[in-house]
This record gives sequence, C-alpha cells and structure tokens, in this order.
Amino acid sequence: MRPPRLHGRSLVNVIAELEYRMTGSCLAPRLDADLAERIPEAETYVVVLFDGLGAHQLDHEHAGDLAAANVATIDAPFPSTTTVSLSSIATGMTASQHGIIGYLMDLPDHGVVNMLKWTTPGGIPIEADTSQLLPAPNLWERLSAAGVEPICVQPGDFERTPLTRALYRGARYESVWNDADIVDATTQLASEPGRLIFTYVPHVDVAAHVGGQKSIDYVRAIRTANAIWQTIATRLPAHAVMVGTADHGHLDYAEDHKLELPTDGLKMYGEPRAVYVKADSGESQDLPGSLASLPATWVPKEELRAWLGDGTPHPELENRLPDGVLLPDPGYLLLTSYMDNRLIGMHGGLEPGELEIPLLVARPTV
Repeated sequence: MRPPRLHGRSLVNVIAELEYRMTGSCLAPRLDADLAERIPEAETYVVVLFDGLGAHQLDHEHAGDLAAANVATIDAPFPSTTTVSLSSIATGMTASQHGIIGYLMDLPDHGVVNMLKWTTPGGIPIEADTSQLLPAPNLWERLSAAGVEPICVQPGDFERTPLTRALYRGARYESVWNDADIVDATTQLASEPGRLIFTYVPHVDVAAHVGGQKSIDYVRAIRTANAIWQTIATRLPAHAVMVGTADHGHLDYAEDHKLELPTDGLKMYGEPRAVYVKADSGESQDLPGSLASLPATWVPKEELRAWLGDGTPHPELENRLPDGVLLPDPGYLLLTSYMDNRLIGMHGGLEPGELEIPLLVARPTV
C-alpha cells in the first residue's frame, strides 16, 4: 500500500503539464520529464477519460488498441474515485486544494452528501448552488483567460446536474447522446487549433460496478471504449494530440467479503474502500474500539492530509476531514447502511488495481 505519487506521476500532473504547455503556468507540479516527453507538443489537446478503466484492466483481450497506446502507468488521486479525480481535472489542483475528498462527504452546511447525485445518503435532493463549489478560477477559466478554448464533451443527460454545474463552470458543454456522437463531436471540435477538449466515456465504470469484470456487459464496455479510442485516433487532425487516462481502476468483490460497519456514535462517509470515520462529538480520536477487529488499516487524519496533496488547502478542508480513514484489506469492502451492497466492482482505496491508471497517447496518423 502506498499513497498516490502527486509530484509528477499522477492524474493532476497530466493536467498541469497540458495547462503549462497551453498557458505557460499551472498550479500543481508538472509531469516528470520522462513522462512528459512521451506526449508530443500540439496546438490542440484532446483528453479522453475512460471512467473506471485502470491500468491493470488493459490486459483484456478486447483492449488491444488501448494497451498499444499506453505509454506509462500513473496514479489516480486518493480516494481513487470519480468525484475527486474529476475535480482535479476541472481545477488542475490536488484534492487538498480543491476540497473534494470523496464520493460521500461531510459538508458542515448539509451533513453527509452524495457528491455524484447531490442528495442525502437516503436519496433526498439537496438544494445548493454548486456552481461555486470548486475554487475560482478553475482550469477552464484559466484556459479561457489565456486564449485557449475549453470544451467538455459529456453525456447530454448530465448537462443540468449539480455535479456538472460544479465541474464545468466556464467551459463550453457539448452534449452527446451515443457512441457515434462522442467520436464525431470530439474529432470535429479538435479540427480547430487552440483548444483543450475533455471527453468523458462512462461505459467501463457502469459495467464494472454492476456486473463485474467477468460479465458480458463488461466485455461490451471494453470493446466500446477501445473502439472509441481507436476511431478518434484515426481521425485526429495534424495539429492535435490525444491523451487518454482514467479516474480510477476497478476490482471485483465477493459477497462474503462485504462487511457491514457498526456505526454507534460515529459518522461515516467516503467510500467502501476508504471509509472516513468521525466522532459525532467532533472530537478527534484514535481508531474506535468497535472497529479494531475489522480487516482494515486505520490511517489517522495527519497521514490522510498528506495523501490529499500539497499546496494551499481549501478553506473548508479541515471541516470536511474525518478523524481518520479505514482502508479495508485487499478483497474487502466496508459498508454502512446507506452504501450500495449490490455492486460487484468497486474502487476508492490504494490497491494497484484501483489506484493505478493508464497514460495513453495518440498522435495524428496524417
């Protein structure tokens, strides 16, 4: 178990590298030189994020084009989950700087919030202006100020969600409704120089969560992701380079390794693979005795804070941090009553299969 390598070999460093190339400045460390040199210079960059496609999943028989394009293995942020990674992309900051530290977060004004859906754990919508959730200026606003046009190619049914309002403030939002739309929109938009295009591909994550990596739906999702990548690659204009990656990987879990957590006197949030624990009293504490027998490692707040990254911390970070985080042993999930126990695939922790993500590169073929 190791924390993410945030000083040159992680997702946030990829974004910092591209921002620096297009604007001359960035907020996080750039990619280490040996990785940066594997991404050619370009006038337009296309960043394709395959949700849930970890580096260790590229050995699938239907991921051949993706595997051939993989130039390195890098790290997702911690926790290795979508909300944290997408916030790092949208801001070019580490989690400590942008303040989004999990899928379920404890927000002082709202309590525990499902950050993907902006609901309570029980599914009740939360009324909030999420457009100002992330620090300003974000990546898209900084790019625009430097004369670079940021465009996000995203599922059309996400366009008006609270999470979209938080993530894509200041970017042009290009709605897509099917696989052909994803390819067509991305390649057509890349025809203009001076753009950074961020394309989100959801298929693998959905299939891995619901059916696991042995399901036929997962096979179809890998095939689709591979086809989207390769088709865009063959249609890139001469001035564009495509960089692919993921927000996290995936691992499958057996039913008898999904353990229900005792919650007496404790507030729990985060992920089933990285459970944040806070005393209801708000008083900092060591690992509660009721949790000591679980197959997990207790990481106190001080160590967790370092895992979230350097830089000036978000002003609300301390209020959002737990007393510590429980990291389940390999093969285990720790579930509260409001975490979904039906899912087969999961992520969020520091196992290589969930933390390590690919760095894919495609240059024009013309």
